[in-house]
This record gives sequence, C-alpha cells and structure tokens, in this order.
Amino acid sequence: MTDKVFSFPPQLRLRKPSEYKKVFTRPVKSSDAYFTLLAVRNEFNHPRLGLAIAKKIIKKAVDRNMLKRTARESFRLQQHELINIDVVVMARKDALNASPEQLQKSLARHWLRLVNRCESYS
Repeated sequence: MTDKVFSFPPQLRLRKPSEYKKVFTRPVKSSDAYFTLLAVRNEFNHPRLGLAIAKKIIKKAVDRNMLKRTARESFRLQQHELINIDVVVMARKDALNASPEQLQKSLARHWLRLVNRCESYS
C-alpha cells in the first residue's frame, strides 16, 4: 500500500541562487491577478518550490509571510499531482486584497496549467 506523504522536506525546496537562476533563464510562465509562476523541468523525480515574494511589491513582512505560507501549503497538497518541475512563485500586489480561498484556487489553477505546459515542451 503506497500512502502519500504530504510533507515539505528540504529536498522539495529551491535553496541555492543557481537553482533560482536556472528557473529565471528560460521559464514556462503562468500569470493571473494574484501570482506569477515560473517553471522549468528538473532532473529529479519530484517537483521543487521556490518563493520570490518581493519586498518592493508586498511591503509588510506579515503579508509576505502569509503569502509564502499559502503558496507552501498549496504546493504541499498538490505535490503528488505535479511532474518533475522547479517552480518559483512570485506574488502580485492584488494578492494582498484576496481571501485565502481565492489564493488557493488561483494556485491550484497555476499548478495544473504548469504541468500541462511543461509536459508539452518536453
């Protein structure tokens, strides 16, 4: 019996600047009013998440942290549906005025969109 583990261990995170740079060079993009997600295929057998919530866009640390928690939680729940991609999540200013439910729905659409686009490119 294969039980899915819904954790977020360090191997599912982008940590080094070189890993982020790889995603920013030639990404597959997905955008809406709340988020912009960039993705590229990786050589691992699991997806990885990076967060780039700019202080210039989202001024308060409390708000940035809330958006990061929302993105991490959404990724944690969707990780088994994703292919082997590296994803960087960037927030937009409108994300501050959105409810947590709207943000979760937005991210769910982005995960599906990125999987479809990355599969078609590779």
